[in-house]
Amino acid sequence: MPNDRSAPADTSRTPTAPDAVAPAVPVVPGAPAPDAVAPARVHPPGVAAAPEGVAPAVPDALAPAAPRGYRAVFAVAEFRAVFAAHLFSLLGVVVSELALTVLVYDLTGSPLLSALTFALGLLPYLIGGTLFAGVADRYPARRVLVVCDLLCAACVAVMLVPATPVAGLLALRCLVAAIAPVFTGTRMAALTDILGEGDLYVLGRSLLRIVSQSAMLIGFGAGGVLLTVLSPRGAITVTAVTFLASAALLRFGTRARPARSGDGGGTLLKESLAGARLILGDRRVRALMLLFWVPPMFVVAPEALAAPYADAIGVPSAALGLLLCSMAVGHIGAELFVGSALSPRNRSRIVLPVAAVGLLPLVVYAVRPGLPLAVAALALAGAGAAYVIGLDQWFVDAVPEELRGRAMTLLTAGLMTVQGLGMALAGLAAEFFPVHQVVAGSGILGTVCTLLLVAEVRATAPGRMSDTEGRDRADRHVTSG
Repeated sequence: MPNDRSAPADTSRTPTAPDAVAPAVPVVPGAPAPDAVAPARVHPPGVAAAPEGVAPAVPDALAPAAPRGYRAVFAVAEFRAVFAAHLFSLLGVVVSELALTVLVYDLTGSPLLSALTFALGLLPYLIGGTLFAGVADRYPARRVLVVCDLLCAACVAVMLVPATPVAGLLALRCLVAAIAPVFTGTRMAALTDILGEGDLYVLGRSLLRIVSQSAMLIGFGAGGVLLTVLSPRGAITVTAVTFLASAALLRFGTRARPARSGDGGGTLLKESLAGARLILGDRRVRALMLLFWVPPMFVVAPEALAAPYADAIGVPSAALGLLLCSMAVGHIGAELFVGSALSPRNRSRIVLPVAAVGLLPLVVYAVRPGLPLAVAALALAGAGAAYVIGLDQWFVDAVPEELRGRAMTLLTAGLMTVQGLGMALAGLAAEFFPVHQVVAGSGILGTVCTLLLVAEVRATAPGRMSDTEGRDRADRHVTSG
């Protein structure tokens, strides 16, 4: 499955400045006169410092009201660079997936190898996200992001060489997919530095998700248009340019910051695996991570089986596009509404109820609905992803800072992996049962699993764990550094 409050108020940990008079500046020979010395910025009493790039909020009597909601996020200069880089690279990836699939089919004439090109975009996520997660915390975030983009651009450049065999194209596709979770996890963790750990971070993540969903709707259409005027390799060239543009935006549009945790003396592999053990060993973090993973694993069933279902109900092939885009439209609409209309407190309140019922619209497939009802059910199922906005805040609060990059990388890798697994299992089940029963069964089974997770998340809420569990968790956080 895949917000409105004053921006800086709870997104910075900088203490409020005391209401004090700045001390006098001594006169030193050769130094500028006191009048020439710029005074340090002092925030008015009760006003917190804003994230870098945003003017601090001040009382209405002193300045105009600060931007709220999504506008406040775009007021942060570094986020604008991250947002633009995300847009470039995402559109490039979508176009390359389509162009590379066509290229492999042109070279081999094999539908299997052409389909495998898509599958290889998901399978390596687990490997890259588990074995290389330590990169996200071990090295400065900006350096990791730029190097990842340059490596992907280099892989795409090799794809453009006519002498590259099909096996080489597939291997390069795997390499790009293995880099993706490291890049995404590092960027997610870096957002907490850019936007703080409060409401701005939550809204920033929401915007990136909206872009991702929109890219699926726009990117494949754009890729199809490009392939009418360019060869497959010509379209892939566009991807190389987008990766380079993303690298430039991140290099010159974001600030250099130190690594979250230095080189602990062990190998990168050992550090990555140790981080995964610490993250998954924390009961609270594990429960939240599973709540990110489990609903998407089941909600992909109708998308994976859209083509056979369209055939089963006898609708024209053009209707397949409606079945494939309905869920994304529902997700985008719900995310925009929850992000702009609900306060952080209310977004937190809806997490568990919405997660618990988010898959129930798929049960409508039990009656083998026609196109209008199926589209409505899919849009509602997509809207169920709105719970993730509040869950983002819970997750960043639960993960210790020194593990944040590895946790975000593991979260991304697991999310992509379970979606691929869900598609495969749905396809396997459809070999033995009617498609509409498989989709309805996914809704029922997914709801049961999600309800069990909701109970676990409630049990691990702050203040509900036993004293022993709390001490053990604190000990793990201390030893993780």
